[in-house]
Amino acid sequence: MSLIIQLRNGATSLGTGTAFVAISSHGPVLITNRHNVTGRHQETGAPLSASGTVPDALAIMHNRLNSLGQWVERIEPLYVGGTPRWTEHPTLGAAVDCVALRLTATSDVHFYAYDPGNPGPPISVGPAETVSVVGFPFGLTAGGCLAIWATGFVASEPTVDYKNLPLFLIDCRSRQGQSGSPVIAYRGGGAVALEGGNTSVYDGPVHRFLGIYSGRINSQSDLGYVWNVRAVGDVLGAA
Repeated sequence: MSLIIQLRNGATSLGTGTAFVAISSHGPVLITNRHNVTGRHQETGAPLSASGTVPDALAIMHNRLNSLGQWVERIEPLYVGGTPRWTEHPTLGAAVDCVALRLTATSDVHFYAYDPGNPGPPISVGPAETVSVVGFPFGLTAGGCLAIWATGFVASEPTVDYKNLPLFLIDCRSRQGQSGSPVIAYRGGGAVALEGGNTSVYDGPVHRFLGIYSGRINSQSDLGYVWNVRAVGDVLGAA
């Protein structure tokens, strides 16, 4: 469900990131961080590339239709006539590091989509409980184009907005390339603690989609930002 993306300007690669698919009322969209598509630091606006170049397209490694375990590259332009194609948060705009990009190059592609409106079982997720950032650190894969799971812990109350934004913090050793990763609570089955203090027994693995990872609070810390599922849903609804 996690897709590796390459940030490009013409034929030049500017780096890699992570994205995933969700389905809007207009069709499939790519969800990733705003700083991935702008090529600029989310807070300062400075170019992320040492050359000062910013991307004009994304190369996306999609799952190939009817061929599980195979992938196909598709290119999506980021601008039309100089106008950005991506959609930002409907009320907070550029303050939210999450965007939706309508997908147009979809031939021979199969979508494994997250649904912010139906994120999964109400698995209990509070401070010190485990969560996973599923993406591509340093552009690395776990074989083929499969993502790498980095697991850490919730570091702030998920139901309380951090900095008065739809954010919470996690403590996870994540690195560049994982920006745009889905963050999930994954449990292997058996007795699983649910919200409200209840427990349910599952025959196999279950997961709950929690939001999108957008990088560490600074280069010296393993604390990282997660824009919550509500923020992702708002962006998707505006796409």
